[in-house]
Amino acid sequence: MNIDQLASALRHDEGFMENVTAWKTIPPREGQMVDFPASMDKRLTQVLTKRGITKLYTHQASAWEAAVEQKDYVVVTPTASGKTLCYNLPVLSAILKNQDSRALYLFPTKALALDQAGSLYELIEAMDVDVKAYTYDGDTQAAARKAIRQAGHIVVTNPDMLHANILPHHTKWVKLFENLQYIVIDEIHTYRGVFGSHLANVLRRLIRLCEFYGSKPRFILCSATIANPAELGETLTGRPIVKIDNNGAPVGKKHFVFYNPPVVNRQLGIRKGVLNETRFIAEQLLL
Repeated sequence: MNIDQLASALRHDEGFMENVTAWKTIPPREGQMVDFPASMDKRLTQVLTKRGITKLYTHQASAWEAAVEQKDYVVVTPTASGKTLCYNLPVLSAILKNQDSRALYLFPTKALALDQAGSLYELIEAMDVDVKAYTYDGDTQAAARKAIRQAGHIVVTNPDMLHANILPHHTKWVKLFENLQYIVIDEIHTYRGVFGSHLANVLRRLIRLCEFYGSKPRFILCSATIANPAELGETLTGRPIVKIDNNGAPVGKKHFVFYNPPVVNRQLGIRKGVLNETRFIAEQLLL
């Protein structure tokens, strides 16, 4: 049973519908695409075309233009909308033009860093170019750390490793800091409270070191849909941030159902448990 079949079955279930207080359906929307920018490296367009990507979504194209204009920007689009290309394309393009260029990727968790690094490796291997991308975290072998410091074009890490292992030993990372062009920070909506304050201070240390070594990197930020992404990005980085939220990815039909579990004790106002009701609905997808 797919989602449409489940929605139809639930609509015709009187026992279920008597507990529904509202049902809102949002229609699907087709993707909004534009041609590859003329300024994009042909090696990138070729490998994307081989993967079945013949155009960019509007927000990906806007991110590319912001990078070309050397702006700091934040991309705010839903999950699975192609935000990864909003930073991988500008970063890889910069390295293809200049082999000395470097980029630093920050992810809030090691699992996310490994996942994104895997996608990056695949793109680089498909292009068959000499771009070295490495994950640098607590599990990185000691023998590999020296190679990453000296030859890594893209260093994928997390705020804790940046704070405790990279910044204090910046003299070992001269190649990175002298040539750093991009700082990519994904999932910025997770950086709030004490964690967010910690990252903001770490980024200020990072910027001061870049200035000391003569580089002026630009920030590329990504976030889930929140109310104030540009304000959050400016608070974290201390710089003006351009917001890109013109999501061009296709959107499927969505059902928003407000379900109030049935009453089991009217005198005490007790209703059935939410967990059991949720399990009942989820079980329908297994039939």
